[in-house]
Amino acid sequence: MRGFSRTQIRMKKTIITIKKSIHMRKQLLFAFILIAFSGYSQNLSTAWEELTASDFVSAVKQSEGVCIIPMGVIEKHGAHLPLGTDVYTAREISRRAAEKEYCLIYPYYFVGQIFEAKHQPGTIAYSNEMIYNFLDETCKEISRNGIKKIIVVNTHGGNPAFLEYFCQSQLAKPKDYAVFLFTPTVDAETAAKILNMRKSTTGGHADEVESSHMMAIHPDLVKADRATNEPGVDMNRLQLNNVYTGIWWYSKYPNHYAGDAKDANAALGEVSLEQRVKQLSEVIKAVKADQATLPLQNEFFRESLSPIETKIK
Repeated sequence: MRGFSRTQIRMKKTIITIKKSIHMRKQLLFAFILIAFSGYSQNLSTAWEELTASDFVSAVKQSEGVCIIPMGVIEKHGAHLPLGTDVYTAREISRRAAEKEYCLIYPYYFVGQIFEAKHQPGTIAYSNEMIYNFLDETCKEISRNGIKKIIVVNTHGGNPAFLEYFCQSQLAKPKDYAVFLFTPTVDAETAAKILNMRKSTTGGHADEVESSHMMAIHPDLVKADRATNEPGVDMNRLQLNNVYTGIWWYSKYPNHYAGDAKDANAALGEVSLEQRVKQLSEVIKAVKADQATLPLQNEFFRESLSPIETKIK
């Protein structure tokens, strides 16, 4: 460094060192902010009702516009399980799945089809119009809040026919969102494990497996000592073949209990629940990545306006 005194050289080196230090501190601060923000976004609740308004905006982005409606009903589940068993189960499966693959979960939903249990205490059976309109309005409001992919997670045996119809009816009028119905299956390995663990051979409602779900989710609400207070056998009071009629369930299980839950346990419940959770988390991921459903809906809506102009694909 010719032309500079030793003092000037030392000052120059000091300035360079200070600049490097400031630059390093800025980088560290930036990294800290990124880490803090990342942690913040990851800690967003999946529960719609738990979020603040500003956090909700962040949650919609993080969810990539996907929301679950966890659906059940309020009905009798034998003499030993709470009326809200289906609601609790749908919510828990959704919660666990959303922890694996982030999405929003709509608040507890119990407006479903349960006319077959109107004769039992505590049942809430809304009208046909209410059941359909409430779900329709809920989906519209979810969409209005920026979420365009809605997954219905149902755990009530009386809802599938209604929900399949509801999904099909989404094609009646143009809309900017899509509704997906989660349809879980039991893989062979899990089925074998459940078969090996369970003691009973019959079931269908408030039985050993469903009661085991509640033992895993809300053991404090299970009255296990009452599991044998009422019979859960098939009374088979309707002798008709190759025909369907609405009274079929009542003819079999008027006590609204199908199976034997005395051997229900949390371990069995966890095996059954986790298999559904795994499938649902995979569905959430697939729905996020799906780029076909909404464009196909839009194509269909355009063509349905003038079907005589529809081109052969």
